[in-house]
Amino acid sequence: MADHAQGHGAKADSSGQRLKFETSGPSPEQIEAGRKLFASPCEFFYAAQALDHLPAPRGNEIALAGRSNVGKSSLINAITGRKALARVSHQPGRTRQLNFFECQAGPLVLVDMPGYGYAEAPKEIKRDWQGLMLDYLRGRPNLRRVFLLLDARVEVKVSDLTVMELLDQSAVSFQIVLTKADSVKPCPLKRKQDEVLALVAKHPAAMNQIITTSSAAGIGVEELRAAIAEFVE
Repeated sequence: MADHAQGHGAKADSSGQRLKFETSGPSPEQIEAGRKLFASPCEFFYAAQALDHLPAPRGNEIALAGRSNVGKSSLINAITGRKALARVSHQPGRTRQLNFFECQAGPLVLVDMPGYGYAEAPKEIKRDWQGLMLDYLRGRPNLRRVFLLLDARVEVKVSDLTVMELLDQSAVSFQIVLTKADSVKPCPLKRKQDEVLALVAKHPAAMNQIITTSSAAGIGVEELRAAIAEFVE
């Protein structure tokens, strides 16, 4: 599996400053493959609340995971070019199931995993979410990569570290995606990138490069599309 670099070039953040990324991104050919993949229809087709309710495998699956309110639904909408493909909720912890979206050009399936780490969610529900997530990670034969989303504005949480350990234990390849980068000044953002790169070096299942994104500003969307498109067979 190929590694993918952080976003490259420079784009303006919400304050008008330039966000600079030091490493090169995907090639023009990879960017075009990502564009073509997500120019095709991409539709929700299934939701599962238990392992025995999962749909039959239909192409490679790419899962997106992250804490509640990390911006997962917004990022899914951004990469697919749809405003409301994934429901954006203002109530943290609302998603309690695995949601499956098929990109017909693949065939490739995006899996929106339940958010974790919401302190006010009932303990029983949190256990169910994390139990379902772990069962899915260990038992899904066509799962190719998990993109683990971390909020660029806040510190890495204990729940994030726990999920990284679960991914290591499940031997599932994962890659960190920083979200909401437009809300962080360039110097703090660079420190966050360095911190996360040092963190992933400690995890055997983690890719050694990250993708920095903002669904609101469009930062890193092309890079993430290109990364996903590499799993189209």
